[in-house]
Amino acid sequence: MKAWQRKGSLGGPRIKAVMEAHEVQILHALVSNIVDMLEQRRDSAPRDDLAELTGMRSGHSALPDQAPLARLLPDFHRPEPGKDHDPDALAVTRAHNSGMRMIHEPEIIDAKLSTAVVVLRSLPARGGTVSLTPEQAQAWMGCLNDVRLGLGALLLDAGSVDGVPATDIPEFVPEDDPRSAHLDVYHWLTFMQDSLCTALMGQ
Repeated sequence: MKAWQRKGSLGGPRIKAVMEAHEVQILHALVSNIVDMLEQRRDSAPRDDLAELTGMRSGHSALPDQAPLARLLPDFHRPEPGKDHDPDALAVTRAHNSGMRMIHEPEIIDAKLSTAVVVLRSLPARGGTVSLTPEQAQAWMGCLNDVRLGLGALLLDAGSVDGVPATDIPEFVPEDDPRSAHLDVYHWLTFMQDSLCTALMGQ
């Protein structure tokens, strides 16, 4: 895949790139995995009487167990530096995160699913030119970021030592490293997102 380019047209600017068939398959699979995780999270949210009466949806109260999903739906607040061992401060933070998550997680999931739909619908089935409006390109930016975050969480988890996840994604690993294929895809997604951002900015 070559870098995205901004092209003028009678209907307004278009953001274009040519994707090979195997690239389409990889991206489609990655986005579909994100969609599956988010839908399962959404559909497994607890139902309560208030939600039934008011029509307001309520999300989960706890951080997801899966590393990719936890990266896509992180806590809203972290303990202040120096207070991460203070039981009272931790309890307040947990309670705040729980309440915020129950209120806002359904909307966040909806937004992520809507950008994923834009990507899946605009992918050429057998490869070829992807032509996006600036609005569609913005949706691609959000979805590519979600895919990178999810894949990055898997890479960090796979690089854990004694159960402690790594803190940095490596630039390179040996070919026999089990992370090698995923790391190549991660760097490809980074290139795709960077070039799309450049094209959106009109450079």
